[in-house]
Amino acid sequence: MLADKHILLIVGGGIAAFKSLDLVRRLREQGAKVTPVLTKAGAEFVTPLSLSALSASKVYQDLFDLTDEAEMGHIELSRAADLIVVAPATADLMAKMAGGLAGDLATTLLLATDKRVLIAPSMNVRMWEHPATQRNLSILKGDGILVVGPNEGDMACGEYGPGRMAEVPEIILAIDAAFADGPLKGKHVLVTSGPTHEPIDPVRYIANRSSGAQGTAIAKALAALGADVTFVTGPADVPPPSGVKAVQVQTAQEMLEAVMNAGTVDAAVFAAAVADWHVVNAGESKIKKDGAGLPELHFAENPDILATVSQMTKNRPKLVVGFAAETNDVIANATAKRARKQCDWIVANDVSPETGIMGGRENAVTLISDAGADSWPRMHKDAVAAKLAQRIAEALA
Repeated sequence: MLADKHILLIVGGGIAAFKSLDLVRRLREQGAKVTPVLTKAGAEFVTPLSLSALSASKVYQDLFDLTDEAEMGHIELSRAADLIVVAPATADLMAKMAGGLAGDLATTLLLATDKRVLIAPSMNVRMWEHPATQRNLSILKGDGILVVGPNEGDMACGEYGPGRMAEVPEIILAIDAAFADGPLKGKHVLVTSGPTHEPIDPVRYIANRSSGAQGTAIAKALAALGADVTFVTGPADVPPPSGVKAVQVQTAQEMLEAVMNAGTVDAAVFAAAVADWHVVNAGESKIKKDGAGLPELHFAENPDILATVSQMTKNRPKLVVGFAAETNDVIANATAKRARKQCDWIVANDVSPETGIMGGRENAVTLISDAGADSWPRMHKDAVAAKLAQRIAEALA
């Protein structure tokens, strides 16, 4: 999709600028031509030489370089590309873009261009959450600027929260979507995520350690490809992504009802870690420890949401993807689960405590389908989501 596409990459200042080097490399691997523009602040983190070597192109830095103006003026440079990508887009760059400032080469190009612009914000969590930044973001979106990210995670400054620049595979997906208007445009995809909470009494419940991070990342990656996403989530640690229809539930029964009420979908991805059982005799008031002995809790199985949808005889999604979180015999157990549930794909992962995957930022999965078992290397959950979303887009094409 990116073959022969010309991308003007503006590298802003910030520690995330190092990712721009990998972005250039991967874009060129897909056949794109990349022309880098390095801001003065960006040059504090990456060198013109490294950008030039990876892009096989001249790196532009100075608005008032008369030689460059004679060879290619800033107006021509701003319009010669098919897409302008700003990665990282700092709070300062976003503010200048929103205000229409043009004090250096990067902002002048952005003001002079007649091409689409995609930004990948990157900044401290407090800067991202500041009303001024959110106001600028709204202005930029209103101006038609495309946005990918940011993600939640650890910051170089030691804080944690939203503000991390999107991972390179996510940015490439967003670039693909910008050129294709989204390979999943017109497709309705359902995603479930997070744990479920099954009440024992009004203050206690049965749950698991799922953070909801992987399901959230998948919903975001699908939306970036143009899908209309219905996102059904239990009480997760991470907020629902923007750009999706979020339905928040607590229990497995509520999740099933939300899934069945989602209407006809082209694909369904069941990433939620649904509790297997619920307490039939849950207390209507808090169960007291009064010395009278242990309370008797009676359990019943929860509905099997994946099997219910996989075995639908009417309006079954074209593609049903389940998840198998295993602690032993991962491939064998996941393969058996796929056959038992009758879903199309199973994404299997090892959630043994020593892997740190459940509740962590990374995942190592094996995609099991009719084609066999395809094991992916361990990577950030956002990268797993981007790869899975691309596979789903190919399957629905």
